[in-house]
Amino acid sequence: MEWGGINLRWAYTDLLLSLSRRTHCVQRAYDVLHDAFIRFVLANQRGVIEQPNAYLRRIAHSVLIDHYRDASRYQPLPDADGEPRMEHDDGEAFVPSAEHLADLQQRLDALQRILDCLPPRCREVFWLVRIEGHRQVEVAAMLQISTSMVERHLVRALLDLHEARELLQP
Repeated sequence: MEWGGINLRWAYTDLLLSLSRRTHCVQRAYDVLHDAFIRFVLANQRGVIEQPNAYLRRIAHSVLIDHYRDASRYQPLPDADGEPRMEHDDGEAFVPSAEHLADLQQRLDALQRILDCLPPRCREVFWLVRIEGHRQVEVAAMLQISTSMVERHLVRALLDLHEARELLQP
């Protein structure tokens, strides 16, 4: 059975099995494969692809990398008892102390004050890229500005944050 030159039996057996091994999750492997199919269809509109199976495998690899990058932006949820789940560098779990949480709160408040001093567009770009995790191209499309303007706003925000950090350190 073929679709767009791709052997679907190969895609749903060999390629899916390979993706399942890499992700350690069958549902995530299906997501990656289906995202790869969508990208393949979009790429196939531009012209005929000579080796569709190899091209789909390469697309699936790129989609998998994107999924890993997106997943790295998120923190794990709390345990069932509601306690925050955090880890030391050695992988041991720990619960932060009240002092640690107060220190984090003070740092977040200082960060918020610095961000409030940024121009509105600069603050919005920083928030979308660094906090929400959007790519610069996506932000440019969302705000209807060029990617170079997104880069400029982001650099300005980062420079201001760096300068404020130096002022706050003893």
